[in-house]
Amino acid sequence: MTPSDSPTRSYAAALLACCVVSFACFLGSYLRIPVVPLYATEIGASTAQVGAINAAFMLMAGLLAIPSGLLSDRVGRRAVILGGLLVIAGSSFLLYLSTTPGMMIGVYLLFGIGLAAFSPSMMSCVADIAPRTHLGRAYGMYTIASNVAMMLGPAGGGLLGRMLGLRAVFLVSGGLTLAMVFVAAAFLPATAAIPGPRRAIRPAFGELRRNRRFRACLLITLGGCFGFGVFITFLPLHLAALGKDAGHVGLVFAVQALANALSRIPFGRMSDRVADRGTLVVGGLAGLAVALALTGLSTTLAGLLGCAALLGVSMGVAFTALAALVADVVPPELRGMAMGGYNSCIYLGMMASAASMGTVIARFGFAGGFCAAGAATLALTVAFRVVYRKAASGAA
Repeated sequence: MTPSDSPTRSYAAALLACCVVSFACFLGSYLRIPVVPLYATEIGASTAQVGAINAAFMLMAGLLAIPSGLLSDRVGRRAVILGGLLVIAGSSFLLYLSTTPGMMIGVYLLFGIGLAAFSPSMMSCVADIAPRTHLGRAYGMYTIASNVAMMLGPAGGGLLGRMLGLRAVFLVSGGLTLAMVFVAAAFLPATAAIPGPRRAIRPAFGELRRNRRFRACLLITLGGCFGFGVFITFLPLHLAALGKDAGHVGLVFAVQALANALSRIPFGRMSDRVADRGTLVVGGLAGLAVALALTGLSTTLAGLLGCAALLGVSMGVAFTALAALVADVVPPELRGMAMGGYNSCIYLGMMASAASMGTVIARFGFAGGFCAAGAATLALTVAFRVVYRKAASGAA
């Protein structure tokens, strides 16, 4: 399937299939978010071991996204997507069988492998099937599906855990993901659109390394996800220090996720119409930096909800345009590897902030920590703008 200059019925059907598979996969994975810590504690895990479970997943997802993306360039997107779905489903069933924290850490290493295979390959598949003139709105549709799943998953997992018991949630999660193996096999394109000759691995890496626009995109992905990682990791503690409960935490996260999802389609369309998608990336991440600083300074629930809404819209603006930009600045035959690098930066950026900003917050408080994260995000946004503009002018 080769993208054309205008959308076709086959493009719309293939994009719908991508959205359905992504929605179900992320819904199944995020059903486990509130359950895994509780179940791990139930079988004797310490707080440090609970943290190690999530760290294992992020580490493997970050390290293996590039090799998995490269594999999808060589063997086709669908094969790697199917493999990723099988591994993710298997990790859920293995969680059901886990009886020690060590087993859960091992299973989450496996989960990271599965997600590293699935996510960059699926994002590359979206770029393969979408006309170049519709990359922004295609990623808008795709990411709204995954973001709505991420919003609904934790609430659904908590409800199912209360109704069926914690371990039963793992069976639901695995069954839903396993069903998507059959959907993907039936409805995703049989072969990936990988035009041009296949290149040797070392020259392919070299070409991406020399692509200054792509390097700028990786830089700002790290910066944006470093800032977002502070929000998702330390916001619950910030709210607890203000005397808020778990219900308030869920509400703030829901507002952020909803604003993020709703902004994806209109700003995806806008990114297809502007002369330079980098402008939207800069504007969105500047908004993220401001939202982070205001989050640290806010002391009321209303203020924090407003910050969450601003952060969600900013993420929607920046990352919809950024995903399309990555797909646009690299050759199609290197797209899987490039999307692997993009996904690696997402996970490694969030892991870096979770690992480092706790010390800053312990010393300077939540206001100081969130303001420092906002300042770091803003500095990297400025660096991206400078590097990207120089690279774009050199490529013109």
